[in-house]
Amino acid sequence: MSAAATEEINIFEKAKNLLPPDYVPSDDEEYMNDRQLAYFQMLLIEWKRSIRTAAGQTLQSLADGPIREADLNDRASSETDWGIELRTRDRQRKLVAKIDAALRRIEEGEYGYCEVTGDPIGLRRLIARPVATMTVEAQEAHERREKISRDD
Repeated sequence: MSAAATEEINIFEKAKNLLPPDYVPSDDEEYMNDRQLAYFQMLLIEWKRSIRTAAGQTLQSLADGPIREADLNDRASSETDWGIELRTRDRQRKLVAKIDAALRRIEEGEYGYCEVTGDPIGLRRLIARPVATMTVEAQEAHERREKISRDD
């Protein structure tokens, strides 16, 4: 096991010890207190772990050998399925990088705050998208600017 994986397990266990089993962040608490940060750390580490497990299963399937379908239509269908699977894994690889960045922001005390405005992102948004780096308003403005520059 790598040192990074061991450290993540230690962080996960430490966060788990801070929280009751049924804990969910609430607006009634101070924003980004220790319990909320521990909750999001656990959520992010578990998400990353599940992505890596799925990627390992894909690699194992690829290692088992190429698909040799007798029928050309079946072979084409299988190859399409593999293409979709590999694209999904590539998206998840990029997501792991975002999860790592979110975990770094937790360590640096920046998690939960918009990188553009500095305002709180909000618990509901973070629960829905734990890797969010902007408030909904800042994200919408960013996407509008992106669309305008793409249309030019």
